[in-house]
Amino acid sequence: MTKRALLIINGNSRSGSDSHTEVIEGLRRLGIDPIHKECDSREELSPLIVREGAHADMVIIGGGDGTLNAAAAGLAEIKRPLGILPLGTANDLARTLGIPPDLESALDIIGGGRVRSIDVGIVNGVMFFNVASVGLSAELAEKLTAETKRRFGKLGYALTALRVLAGARPFRADIISKGRRNRSLTLQIAVGNGRYYGGGNVVEKNAEIDDESLRLYSLEFVNTWRMILMLRSFRTGEHGALDEVRTLRAGRFEIRTRRPRPVNADGEIVTQTPAVFSVSPKAIEVIVPGES
Repeated sequence: MTKRALLIINGNSRSGSDSHTEVIEGLRRLGIDPIHKECDSREELSPLIVREGAHADMVIIGGGDGTLNAAAAGLAEIKRPLGILPLGTANDLARTLGIPPDLESALDIIGGGRVRSIDVGIVNGVMFFNVASVGLSAELAEKLTAETKRRFGKLGYALTALRVLAGARPFRADIISKGRRNRSLTLQIAVGNGRYYGGGNVVEKNAEIDDESLRLYSLEFVNTWRMILMLRSFRTGEHGALDEVRTLRAGRFEIRTRRPRPVNADGEIVTQTPAVFSVSPKAIEVIVPGES
């Protein structure tokens, strides 16, 4: 029996503009009837999903983590399974869920995978899948342009990160959780809901996107060159073992700073401090690879 799918592809994503025909033909071969809709802005994406997705069996989104972040509220409202086509630069949510970057493989998963319920993080009322952060990553998100991502891909992240790191300065923040206030002099505070972020870094080695908790780390050192020595630890999620890194696990955090600081969620600036972080368990269903 043919299934109907609301299909939205971000034409501004790294691979989105070249993928429309291949995606539509591939879905039809899998017995899925795609209803393709255009969306011109981030703000319009969730309302479009609510309006059109209720008439479909699933919602398929082609793009990167920023596109998926913009879709989260709409997906949570209509309760339709999400099919992911990782057409962005980092694709960390797809990596967390085991969805490969190869378009044909991602289509096959949509056609024959299983449905998994995942948690969603929330910061000041805005949903996020991977990580929300204050400090270095927020500065990176402000300086990393769409043109840089499209032209250089992951190299663009690295080049921009070096610029941000060269000018980084620590800031003071209060981290409040479970009735305790932790005072911090930090370069970055990151709160993770999923497992991967930043193009393959690991929030924490045991983190899962359906464990109903958030993982926080704070980089509490002054010399930015220390980041270079820590890169391997971030790729494996073992940075919590380092003395300069504070780690916490909870269902809710509050971060306060002396002056408002931007908060980056899934690569997009969405709010500012003071910020309250929480988790919404099993909020969204996603189509993931079938069990072996």
